[in-house]
Amino acid sequence: MRAMSAENHAKVTQAIAQAEQHTSGEIVTVVADRSDGYSDIALAWSALFAFTLLTLCAFFPDLVLGPAAVFHDSWNTAWTPSEVFAIASSIGILAFLLAWLAQFWDGLRFALVPGSVKTGRAEDRAIDLFKVGAERRTRGRTGVLIYLSLREHRAEIVADEAIVEKVDPQVWGEAMAHMLADIRHGRLAEGLAAGVRDVGAILAEHFPRAADDTNEIPDRLIEL
Repeated sequence: MRAMSAENHAKVTQAIAQAEQHTSGEIVTVVADRSDGYSDIALAWSALFAFTLLTLCAFFPDLVLGPAAVFHDSWNTAWTPSEVFAIASSIGILAFLLAWLAQFWDGLRFALVPGSVKTGRAEDRAIDLFKVGAERRTRGRTGVLIYLSLREHRAEIVADEAIVEKVDPQVWGEAMAHMLADIRHGRLAEGLAAGVRDVGAILAEHFPRAADDTNEIPDRLIEL
């Protein structure tokens, strides 16, 4: 399902076109529903839940063996090692599967992902998309990617090497702040447009538009 309407796409596209009128830089905007599926994190939490439950069973065996007694041979009150192992294995497997299935609900899955992991995955995804959509696709290597990941609540700005050489990374902080001010209130298009305008102003200062400049990357919002 698309997060932004055709009207909002048009707002961002228009902001890109206007910003690029004053710079030889090229701005690419990408909005993604998520940066990763985090299946490895879900597996880790499922394993941790299963091992934790098994550990509790080891410390409090009566809580498990007591209820399980209804399935036990009443003529033999002693549990054999194989029976105990079977019960423990069943508990571990069931706990793992329940934790794994529970994390199919995105709300729980993303709540369990550490913030640092979300940030790292969003950064990696932004860099990957930049390499595909903007890196070295301009003559002067002046491409910039503005990336927004909705599930992670993360935004990234990735610039080509010619821009990195001239622009202090801290300069992008103001552009990010203006963008996030609107996005936090659900105004995605307005926030992206504000970010585009700020990035365009930075590019115009360091890479003014030349007389023979051409539009090397289409002006549009990419929604993944």
